[in-house]
Amino acid sequence: MRVFDFDSAIVRTPGRSVVDGLRDDPAARPDFAAIVGEHTAYVAALRAAGLSVDVLDPLEAFPDSVFVEDPALVFDNGAILLRPGAPSREGERAPMRLALARRFDRVLELRDGEYADGGDVLVTPHTVFIGLSRRTTPRGADALAAHLKSLGRAARIVPTPAGVLHYKTAVSLLDEETLLASPPLAASLPGFDIVLTPAGEEAAANALRVNGTVFVGAHYPRTLELLTKRGYKAAPLAISETAKLDAGLSCLSLRW
Repeated sequence: MRVFDFDSAIVRTPGRSVVDGLRDDPAARPDFAAIVGEHTAYVAALRAAGLSVDVLDPLEAFPDSVFVEDPALVFDNGAILLRPGAPSREGERAPMRLALARRFDRVLELRDGEYADGGDVLVTPHTVFIGLSRRTTPRGADALAAHLKSLGRAARIVPTPAGVLHYKTAVSLLDEETLLASPPLAASLPGFDIVLTPAGEEAAANALRVNGTVFVGAHYPRTLELLTKRGYKAAPLAISETAKLDAGLSCLSLRW
């Protein structure tokens, strides 16, 4: 199973409505121009890493639609149209369904009442972890696990630490055997080597491995230094403005 060796990606250009996206801190209103700049640099980084990037048009009616990872999950042999747990994101599914149908011969779907966000799904070489959270329900996780089985992937449903929005807020894949994780999640990941995020940089756990590069938020210098010392090609990407929308690097693309 390919888990970070990719050649294709889908992203969506942020609309002006993105500044009204979901966030726990209403006062943390992001700047639109800054988000566009971060997104442009993100797309350029994916292309520099060797990916062909398909850029979808903005959806002004859906402020959070730039975070394409939440409504879909993609693999070489098929895609799954998810059902985000936030009601305001339900309308993103129809345009995403069309986007997936143009690129994949097989598109499975979660049904009404089966809620799961892609931000709660961590794909590793042998297991796909599905984190239960405010956005992913047990019913949705069970349905997603069944779809994954039909695509040849084994799934494991796990809890997300209290206070963590998405499972992948707290963990990401560094290589086939190693995860970057914040301390609250690290103890629940037996069988992997764990690199702990430095104190104060817990959100850096949402890094993004693409081919030979591990992208890390540029405002996490100690994490970047730590990964570099461990032999990874760690590259900074500006994400601080986008992070005001409770988002990270993995949220902005679908990769396969």
